Amino acid sequence: MRTTIAIIGAGTGLGLAAAHRFGAEGFNVALVSRRQEHVNALAAELDDAGITARGYAADVLDVESLNVALTQAAEDLGPVEILQYSPVPSKEYLRPVLETTREELRSALEFSVLGAAASVGAVLSGMRKLGRGTVIFINGSSAIRPNHNYAGTSAAFAAESAYARMLHDSLASEDIHVAQLIIPLGIGGGDPAHEPAALADTLWRMYSDSEDFRTFVGSSV
Repeated sequence: MRTTIAIIGAGTGLGLAAAHRFGAEGFNVALVSRRQEHVNALAAELDDAGITARGYAADVLDVESLNVALTQAAEDLGPVEILQYSPVPSKEYLRPVLETTREELRSALEFSVLGAAASVGAVLSGMRKLGRGTVIFINGSSAIRPNHNYAGTSAAFAAESAYARMLHDSLASEDIHVAQLIIPLGIGGGDPAHEPAALADTLWRMYSDSEDFRTFVGSSV
């Protein structure tokens, strides 16, 4: 039985690279993002490469839409064995702390933590039925080193990190591996290790090894 990788926040960079990497290994691919036409275009590119893929419109700030999308993906493509949570934060989450409002902090936490919890909740029972699973959270360095110039993501990524670590500890006995990839310098920028294809290879190693919780691009801690 073929299983599925579901990519939350699928885009033309890392999301598409991960879809190609895991699709080449035999996984079906569920692409989840806010705009249906966007994920349809990504799915078409993957189909041209011989990878079974479908797109699903959902917003991480809308819990019900995530649940519907991931439930439908499992019905269409097979059970979700791998969940990649990597939506791109809004620019309003990247403001200095003294300019960040309470509402912006609340929204950032919903985006990073409640959206993540909804996504995990939608796929966890399927992973348990499979008897295995992998959940990978992708964050910048502010997840562990708060930056006062990026208050929303610093607060929200730290909370997401704590949630992910608790899942890692709680689910390890069920053969469900929860991991976090920290990309310190962002995606691209001229560093070969930070290019989407290289990062996708790192994600594949994290899935294959199923050992460490946190991996930095270039090193592990």
